[in-house]
Amino acid sequence: MTRPPSAQATSAEAAARNTDSGPATVLEGAKTPAAAKAAQTQQLAAGMPTNPTKPAEYGEASGLAPSTGATVEAGSRLPLASALSEENTNDKTGTVAPEGRNNTIDTLDRVRVDSTGQVLTTNQGVPISDNQNTLSAGVRGPALLEDFILREKLTHFDHERIPERVVHARGSGAHGYFECTEAITDITRAAPFQQVGKKTPVFVRFSTVVGERGSKDTARDVRGFAVKFYTDEGNWDLVGNNMPVFFIQDAMKFPDLVHAAKPEQHHQMPQAASAHDTFWDFVSLMPESTHMLMWHMSDRAIPRSYATMQGFGVHTFRFVNAEGKATLVKFHWLPLAGTHSLVWDEAVKISGADPDFNRRDLWERIDSGAYPQWDLAVQLFTEEQAEAFSFDVLDSTKIIPEELVPLRVIGRMTLDRNPDNFFAETEQVAFCIANIIPGIDFTNDPLLAGRIHSYFDTQLLRLGGPNFHEIPINAPVVQVHNNQRDGFHRQAIPRGRVAYEPNSLAGGCPFQAGMQGFMTGPARAENREGAAKIRAKPEKFAEHYAQARLFLESQTLAEQAHIAAAFRFELSKVTVPAVRERMVASLRNVSEELAAQVGEGLGMDPLPAPLAPAMANPPEPEVARSEFLSLMARPGDGSIAGRKVAIVVGPDTDAALARELQQALLERGAVGRFVGARIGPVAAQGGELDADASTENSPAFLFDALAIPGASEQMARDGHVDEFVRDTYRHCKPIFATGAAADLVRRVLPPDLDTAVDPALLLQDDNAGQKALQRFVALVGAPRDFSRETDPPRV
Repeated sequence: MTRPPSAQATSAEAAARNTDSGPATVLEGAKTPAAAKAAQTQQLAAGMPTNPTKPAEYGEASGLAPSTGATVEAGSRLPLASALSEENTNDKTGTVAPEGRNNTIDTLDRVRVDSTGQVLTTNQGVPISDNQNTLSAGVRGPALLEDFILREKLTHFDHERIPERVVHARGSGAHGYFECTEAITDITRAAPFQQVGKKTPVFVRFSTVVGERGSKDTARDVRGFAVKFYTDEGNWDLVGNNMPVFFIQDAMKFPDLVHAAKPEQHHQMPQAASAHDTFWDFVSLMPESTHMLMWHMSDRAIPRSYATMQGFGVHTFRFVNAEGKATLVKFHWLPLAGTHSLVWDEAVKISGADPDFNRRDLWERIDSGAYPQWDLAVQLFTEEQAEAFSFDVLDSTKIIPEELVPLRVIGRMTLDRNPDNFFAETEQVAFCIANIIPGIDFTNDPLLAGRIHSYFDTQLLRLGGPNFHEIPINAPVVQVHNNQRDGFHRQAIPRGRVAYEPNSLAGGCPFQAGMQGFMTGPARAENREGAAKIRAKPEKFAEHYAQARLFLESQTLAEQAHIAAAFRFELSKVTVPAVRERMVASLRNVSEELAAQVGEGLGMDPLPAPLAPAMANPPEPEVARSEFLSLMARPGDGSIAGRKVAIVVGPDTDAALARELQQALLERGAVGRFVGARIGPVAAQGGELDADASTENSPAFLFDALAIPGASEQMARDGHVDEFVRDTYRHCKPIFATGAAADLVRRVLPPDLDTAVDPALLLQDDNAGQKALQRFVALVGAPRDFSRETDPPRV
């Protein structure tokens, strides 16, 4: 039946107001918003009669060059709206969503809170009149259940903690930026490396691995070194450690490793320590751990500070350029301040006096302007080079010696802002090794494969669901548009009714990026073997000792002695003799000398027979000794920024010299603290000094050097001062003393010690000159001189 145009228009207008069915026909030029939306939606959907990208889903050529998703432009924003009522605004709803924008993505300013000058409110914004007293029935009556303010406050407090990380629970973080110093567009299309001078925001989290959230900073442990790059093509997480290798080759063994290293199941001891039976039982049965054990027993496991710690990506990754050509890459972070560590006696003492030692150091460096910096260097090599190595680059227990593939510096990272809130930023930041960007790709490293899954999976529990990417610290700086919806703690409010792709009702949007998006490297050399399903590892993975020997032989004599002492200490904590013997038997495959030293310290005579290696005839290694593996290879730029020096003061202190020294240190970014018998004013020679620390609350091992500009009889009778001298000397740090203080130092040290030959021991019988002072300041930033050390220590 034919209706007059007016009747047809009326019918269409009426039908457009229903949500369960629509009009048989849609008219152009509709007058009401509902009918206009129906008409434009029909036009939008009709513009995509088929899915034009469907044929491009098939075939190898399509896989290598995916097409951009098809879209149709809407006549207006009307058909894309969730509701026609979006035009109605108020102070809460705001206005219509800006076109093509996700407003949850912006700087952290959008979520920062400053309560200056504001009244206290509930979480619902209700002003609180009394925050001191619970509502009760009379002054001495029972508390009332209706006190919603008390209930909200206690309920929130009861739920303030979230599950801690299984590993890397103890962490410290900071904001900063990465600046490209060499554009490598021919090697990768990764956003941070496209232009010299380009700056990319970063958030970095350093951590210990085994200890719980409240454990100490100075445990002998691996340190996490995780960097989140907020690039203009999405977030890239370079999740590494301060050691370039790992204990295991395959992620299948990761739960076993962590269970073995954590406190023992029956009594939950020891905390944040590997010196116990289950750890050494496991690694002594896993010879692939031997190389990592050398690093773990070295001074690398007790860094002086995060700012003096190297970082490594551990795995072999791929760089991919705009043409799809891949280059294999390993990542290295090189601290400008050099690589410096603690000694074990010092680390043990620090853990009791200041368990937050590394966390405090990072915070204070940044707030004082002594910004920590690292150069980012890469090792770049081809598939053909990798195949020729005597080891497999997919084996995470191996390094590529720098003699084979030199480092190439491509940028510098600076940390210049502390977090506003530890929980909101450092604790809630979620790193995931699967977060990569166009220009970076994975390899078939079997440990890497497990990490790709595990990091994301653990955040689901820890941060309460799949929307942890919307937590401000985790949000990228680029727009996020996809069809993911709902879930716990969803923050974004998507506009429109479409949450799938392909679609025509939203004009095909958001559409796939095609060649502009992330592309997995199409061809990998390690895929050339058969595609049969198999549980096995490449034959080169079976060689477990050559690089452990390489690391040991590359250390200075003092560092080798520290490794032997660390093995001796750790294994002495093992209560089962068979486990100790098995580990020493394994060490005989690395070094007979090392095994003998460790065995002697454990009372083993004779030594157990060497363990049978997994590979009977290992290939000859290309490098037997590498100068780059010693901490001494990277002393840094000599800067003393961020260092702390104890200036012990008393009645006979030369006040002018003390102030001059403090000023000289401050000008170079270091802190010289006046340390007295107690805090407060000290009546020194030549003026009053203000001691902000005492020999009791700030022991010597918390400082990088010791200065005593003059001493009194009172100071000579103070046992704390004697301890300052002993600990500073034992830990191989510089000591500067003048006048009677020089005699005090000589009295504390053994009488037969020739103090004149020690370059870091500056004892001036008279008032020190400018030359001696400047020499002391220079020594503060130099590597420690371990020539003082004896085993056992004399001092």
